[in-house]
Formats: sequence, C-alpha cells, structure tokens
Amino acid sequence: MVVLSQPPALEHCSLIKTCKPTCVFTGIPVIDLRDPEAKTLIVKACEEYGFFKLINHGVPMEFMTRLEAEALSFFNLPQSDKDKATPFGYGSNKIGPNGDVGWIEYLLVNTNPQLTSLKTLSENFCYAVNDYILAVKRLAFEVVEIMADGLEIEPRNVLSRLLRDEKSDSCFRLNHYPPCPQLQALSGRNLIGFGEHTDPQIISILRSNNTSGLQICLRDRTWVSVPPDQTSFFISVGDALQAGNE
Repeated sequence: MVVLSQPPALEHCSLIKTCKPTCVFTGIPVIDLRDPEAKTLIVKACEEYGFFKLINHGVPMEFMTRLEAEALSFFNLPQSDKDKATPFGYGSNKIGPNGDVGWIEYLLVNTNPQLTSLKTLSENFCYAVNDYILAVKRLAFEVVEIMADGLEIEPRNVLSRLLRDEKSDSCFRLNHYPPCPQLQALSGRNLIGFGEHTDPQIISILRSNNTSGLQICLRDRTWVSVPPDQTSFFISVGDALQAGNE
C-alpha cells in the first residue's frame, strides 16, 4: 500500500527528472473476481503481462481509508518518534549504486503475527493494520487458488497453503513518499520512489491512492505508467510463481 503526502508538498518535484521516461499504459487487464471466467482471464493476464487490476475484490473500502489515515498520521510524526519504531519495521532507503535518492519511508512487517500497540504506534493504527492485513490475506488466498484452478494445479490449495503456513515469509509493506528534500543537494542525481525490482514472493498485491507513480516493464522492455485506482488492487506475479511455472 502507498500513502502519499498532500499534493501541495509535491509541487516542486515536477522539476526533477525521473529515471525512466514513461507513457501511461491503458491496456492493463481489468478482472472482476466474481466473473465466472476469472480463472481464465487471470491466467491470460499473468502470461501476457504478469500484472492485472482486480475489481470486486471484497476488501472493504473502509479498511483502506482508515489505514491510510492512520498511516499518514504516523508518517507525519517527528523523525525521532518514527525512529523508535525501527525495531518494529520502520525504515527509509537510498536506492541504486549511482547514488539515486530513495524518496521513500516505510513500515515492513510479517503478516502472520498480530500487531500489538507500541509506544510509537497508536492502538488505532494497530487495529487498522490488522483489519487490513486479514482482509487482504483472504483475498490473496482466493486469488492464488483461482490461479491454481486456471493452471490445472492439484491440489487447488497448493499455493494458498504456503501463504497460510505460520512460517510463511509473507509481508506487509506500507510505503510513504514524503515531501521532497532540498533539491539542490541532488546535484543532478535522480530522485525515485522505489527502484526497479522484481518481487520474490508468489504474488504481490498492491494498492495506492489516486496519485500516479507505479510503473511496470512490458515484454518488449518498455516501461509504462499504471493509471492509479484507489478502489482496486493490482496483482503482480512474483519470482516464485514465475519460476514454478516455467
């Protein structure tokens, strides 16, 4: 999930070059999870793009908006207060060997244990994270079981069983892109949110607000921007699923 600071804080960032010029791609497959043909459509989208948008997913919008509000409150805390949550999973990045500035801070937690209130994390924040994680995990189980159906993998729960395992390394990452630092300090380096990468998991389930920034690489190695949609989820095929299906 992505949380972005309020728009006025971002106005100066239009002066900064991005790492990869991109165009907005309108061909992202859109799949209704309740469509009887969902398994066929999902397999096709995974084969052609490794990426698709999921609608009618069953995760309450209330969970999304509440988590976003609580997360923004946390990320707006003084840096000294946020640093107290470092053992819990708080961090920030400088990305890339050429010194690009990682314009990002985040919380990264395992999805299996229930979160408990910490001094830096309010009880309401913990409740919001727990509700969101539980709902998205249910969605993840359903999606990978539909994938297994479409790929004719037996048993049907072979993938979801891995996610349900207590030793699963499934994680929840909450990204925040704060106001730009002093731009003069960049000295010609690029300012990026999160660098080019693949995800090692079976799938990644992504959600952002209505701010653009997400990019994917197509088969022809062209990088394109994904139009944002705060009501939907984007599903990305991870390295584990791709390798297992080759």
